[in-house]
Amino acid sequence: MKKEKILFIKINYSYSIALFLFISIFMTNAHAANLSEGESTFRTHCTGCHTIGRGILRAPDLTSFKQDKAVSFIADPEWFTTKSHYYSRLKDEYGYVMPQMDLSRSQIQDVVAFMNAQTTPVEPLPPVALTPTEFEETKDLYFNRCAGCHGLYRTGATGPNIGETRAQWIGTDGLGALLRHGTPGGMPNFGTSNTLTELQITQMAAYLQLPPPEAPPLPMPEIEASWQLLVPVANRPTAPQHSLDWENFIGVILRDAGKIALLDGTTKEEVVRIDVGFAVHILRSSSTGRYFYAIGRDGLVTLIDLWATVPNIVATVKGCHDARSIDASKFPGYEDAYLIEGCYWPPQYVTFDGLTLEPLARVDLPMTSITGETLPEVRAAAIVASPFEPLWVVSLKESGYVGLVDYSQPGFPMVSTIATERFLHDGGWDHSKRYFMVAANASNKMVIVDVSERKLVATIPTGKVPHPGRGANWVDPIYGWVNATPHIGEGKISIYGTDPLGNPEHAWKVVREVQLPSSGSLFIKTHPNSPWVLIDMTLSTDLQKQVCAYSKQDAVIDRCFDVATNGRAVHFEFNKDGSEVWVSDWAPDGAVVILDSQTLTETGRVTGLTTPTGKFNVYNTAHDVY
Repeated sequence: MKKEKILFIKINYSYSIALFLFISIFMTNAHAANLSEGESTFRTHCTGCHTIGRGILRAPDLTSFKQDKAVSFIADPEWFTTKSHYYSRLKDEYGYVMPQMDLSRSQIQDVVAFMNAQTTPVEPLPPVALTPTEFEETKDLYFNRCAGCHGLYRTGATGPNIGETRAQWIGTDGLGALLRHGTPGGMPNFGTSNTLTELQITQMAAYLQLPPPEAPPLPMPEIEASWQLLVPVANRPTAPQHSLDWENFIGVILRDAGKIALLDGTTKEEVVRIDVGFAVHILRSSSTGRYFYAIGRDGLVTLIDLWATVPNIVATVKGCHDARSIDASKFPGYEDAYLIEGCYWPPQYVTFDGLTLEPLARVDLPMTSITGETLPEVRAAAIVASPFEPLWVVSLKESGYVGLVDYSQPGFPMVSTIATERFLHDGGWDHSKRYFMVAANASNKMVIVDVSERKLVATIPTGKVPHPGRGANWVDPIYGWVNATPHIGEGKISIYGTDPLGNPEHAWKVVREVQLPSSGSLFIKTHPNSPWVLIDMTLSTDLQKQVCAYSKQDAVIDRCFDVATNGRAVHFEFNKDGSEVWVSDWAPDGAVVILDSQTLTETGRVTGLTTPTGKFNVYNTAHDVY
C-alpha cells in the first residue's frame, strides 16, 4: 500500500508539472502578441544581460531563442530552474539565476513573441544628445553614484570597465536596463529603487557613451588654502567637559545629508548632529579616541573634538577631490600626531598635523601596476595604522600594490610597495595586527601581507567580488583564529585561517564556505563578547532588509531575519562592551536598529536619521576591534 501511495504521488506530481506547462504554452498561443510592446519590454528589462545577435553580455545571446517553456521560466525563474536541466545548466554556467522581473503574463508573452520573431541582430537605440548643462549634471551624478565602483575614468575595479567603447557596445538600452534593474552580481537597482529617475537613467546611458572628461589636479597650494583651523589647540579643553562616556559615543554617517549624528551608546540619546560635507564616507578615531576624523567623498576632512561641552568641529581641510579613507598615527610616541588622507582622485596621499589638520606633505602615488602597465588612475583605498611601527598601510586599488608610508621620516615617504593582486579595495588587521588582509575584489581573492616582514604571504581565492569591510576576527572551534569575507557577487562567506603559529596547517587557507540566501553583502562584523558573526545583504534585490547570524560555536548560519523597515540593512557596529550591535536601516527616513548581542532581539531603535550607513564606536575604532 505504501509503494502504491508513493507511486500515486509521483504520478500526481508529474501530472501537475505537465499540466502547468500545457496551460502556460496554451496561454502563450492564445494571447494575441503585441510585438511593439514586446520590443519595449525587451529593451527596458532584458538588454542589461542579453543581446539578440550581438554576442554574450552577462547571459546567453538570444539569437537562436525559441519560446519553448520560456513563459513559465520568465514568470518564475527560481522555481523553473529547479525543474529544467537546461536552465539548471545555465545557472551553473553563469553563476546565478535570472532575477524575477515582476512582469505581467501578457508582458511576458509579448516579449517572448518579439524575441522569437527576430531574424537579424537587434541594435541598441541611439543615445540622446546632452546639453552642456545636462552633461555637467550627469557628470556630477556619475561621480556621486558610479565612480566609487567603476573609477573616475571608468576603467573598472569593484565594478567592470564601462569606458566609452564598452559602453557603446552595451548600448543605450543595455545601460538603461542595468541602471534600472541592477544585476545579481551586486549592481544596485537605481531605477526600481527610485534612486534615479527615468530621465537621469536616459542621460546617464548617453553620458557613458562619451569619452570621460579630464579630472583636475589638486596641488599643495590649493590644499593649504582650504585649511581652516577653527579652534586652536591652546583653546581646547584639557579634560572632558561633560559627564558622558565619550569612549562609548557612536558616530552614525548620515550619508546623503552630509552629516554625522553623534549618539551616546549608553543612553541612546543624540548628543549632537554635525555638518561634515558631501557624502561623508567613514569616521576614524585618533589613537587616544579624543578626536573623530570624518572623510567625505568630496575629500573634505573634518576634525571633531569629543571633549568639548558639545562636541564640535575644530578644523577642516580638503586634500582630495574624491576620497574614501583616512587614518591616524598610532605608534607609541606618535599618538594623535599625524593623519593621512588617501585620494581616489587625484592619485596622491596627503598628510596633516593630527591636532590641527595643517597640511604637511602631498605625495604622488606610483602609477605602474604589478604587471608593468602605466595606469591613468590609481586610487588609495583601505588604510590601516600599525600599532608596532610608525607605518600606515595603504592599498593601491588599480595597481595591485600595498604601500607602506613611514611617518617617522621627513616628507612621509612611501618606503615600500608590495606586489599583490589587482584590484585592491577594503580590508583590515588580523587578530594579531601583524597581517594586513585586503580584498582584491576584481580578482576574487583576499590578499595577506606580513607588514612586519614587508612581504606578501598568501593570496586566497574566495568567491565573486569579496567585500569584507574591515573583516571579522574570531576563534573557530576547530581551526583556531579565523577571519572571513562575504561577497557582493554571490551569496557566500569564505572563512580562512589566520593563525600561522597555533594552526599553521590551516593558515591562509579557506577552511569553511558558508552559503547565504543572497548575494550583495557589504559588511561582516563581530565582537569578542558576542557569539555571533553578522553579515548584511545590502545590495540584494529581494533580501536587502535582512541580516544573517553565523554561530561561532556551531559554525553554521543560525538565522537570517529582517532588521530594516524602510530601507536596506547595512553595516554593523558594537557598543564599547559588546553587549549591543547596531544596524542601519538605510533610507531617507532611516533608523539605527539596536539588537542584544547575545539574543539578537531588538532592544531599541533610533529614528529620525537621514540615510544612515556606517557607524563607528569611539573605543572600538581607536583600538581596531573587529
